[in-house]
Amino acid sequence: MRAWVPYDSRDEVQARIGHHDGVELTLLNDADGLAATAAEVAYIALPNFTAMRVWQDLQHLDMPALRVVQLGSAGYEGMPALVSDSVSIANAAGVHDAGTAELAVALALENLRGLDTYARLQQTHAWAPGFGRSLADRNVLIYGYGRIGSAVERRVAGFDPASVVRVARSARTDPEVHAATELHALLPGAEVVFITAPATPDTEGVFDAAALSLLPDGALVVNVGRGKIMDTAAIVAEVGRLRFALDVVDPEPLPADSPLWDAANVTIAPHVGGANDSAPVRYDRLIERQLSHLAAGESFDNIVWGPMS
Repeated sequence: MRAWVPYDSRDEVQARIGHHDGVELTLLNDADGLAATAAEVAYIALPNFTAMRVWQDLQHLDMPALRVVQLGSAGYEGMPALVSDSVSIANAAGVHDAGTAELAVALALENLRGLDTYARLQQTHAWAPGFGRSLADRNVLIYGYGRIGSAVERRVAGFDPASVVRVARSARTDPEVHAATELHALLPGAEVVFITAPATPDTEGVFDAAALSLLPDGALVVNVGRGKIMDTAAIVAEVGRLRFALDVVDPEPLPADSPLWDAANVTIAPHVGGANDSAPVRYDRLIERQLSHLAAGESFDNIVWGPMS
């Protein structure tokens, strides 16, 4: 069995994922090695932040044995159109749960407590206390209640929210999760909304002008899912009445002339939910598991698209 892996050297491979009996490894930075083994590669693990570019660079190769393309991200939008019908896509569910959930809560606290304001005041040596808002005793809604959403809930629980309402594509129990079709009925009671959903045809544009208008005055919307889930024009229109903490926007990068940069009660991060030192370690563990599955002829983890899904 042959796999291509996103490491720079054999020493790095050994240090990060070790040896895997039954699987021959080729480095993605080894152009000659890729060309020589293209006919036999069955599994390709792409680098996290440059997956699309690297995959586009590989597409000229004939890879008849390829079964799985592994992404380092939880989202996989754009990739199905770039792989053949015989190839499955695996995402990195579980790799970014902790880091993205940490950022979601950090963005909420920064916005509610005015920490960004104090950071700017520090640069001018100004002592100007303000009155902040608390995450405690707030009614929280989590849209996209999967692994990242549940990780957000575990962290929010320590801040004593008044309630947590969970929303996902379909309803389920234990814990109670509401179907996405109920979202509009639930928004009027939400004071802090965490968006953790992936971008899919079902989620894109869900938080449009109609949805945002249902939120109570002063509500905070934290988006660590995907920018296309929210209508940017609707965000701009609601600035002042609502608060926003955004790690993802549409488009990305956010244009320099966007009014969101200077808007009051808006906190912006440059899509860094997965940019932390826990993510590479967790991605290594996922690659290790997938290589073990490949060697044993077992089903792969995290298949989200293609014939194995």
